[in-house]
Amino acid sequence: MRAVTALVAFLRRPLGIALSGLAVLLLAVGLYWFQPWKLWVDETVHDALPTAAPATAGARPGPSVLATGELISHEHTTKGSVRILQLPNGTRTLRLEGLDTSNGPDLRVLVTDAPVKKGTAGWRVFDDGKHVSLGKLKGNKGDQNYDLPADLDLAAYTSVSIWCDRFDVSFGAAELKRAT
Repeated sequence: MRAVTALVAFLRRPLGIALSGLAVLLLAVGLYWFQPWKLWVDETVHDALPTAAPATAGARPGPSVLATGELISHEHTTKGSVRILQLPNGTRTLRLEGLDTSNGPDLRVLVTDAPVKKGTAGWRVFDDGKHVSLGKLKGNKGDQNYDLPADLDLAAYTSVSIWCDRFDVSFGAAELKRAT
């Protein structure tokens, strides 16, 4: 009981009030920065397979596959597949299918020129060279579509990463293999 009384007396002093305020501020900043609750919150997305009307008569009605890949785990366990599709109207889409990874702060989808490396060697390489962000990850589970820029040279980009921009680390990545 004496310890509680001493603590209450300390907290009533100006130094105690200042230290308590600093502790609350540091806790708030830490919670904002790390967002630990996202480890227990899943966001599932079910984007439909993209479709577009053919640009010319006689063109194939569905999308054609330009490249594929399988996601491997890096900082967090990550599973799923990646396909780059060309729609009949000429636009291209990156599609994540069966994605299953952890949620996290500021996750992005990157198309990069970095090689996919297993283990910790591959965690931080995807923003070192050429990379294009396709935007924020829509959800940490499910099927998702991301439009590719029209001027993106697919020959120059060999991988896709689920990238945590806040901590500069890959949650998972896939090497792109060109369709034949």
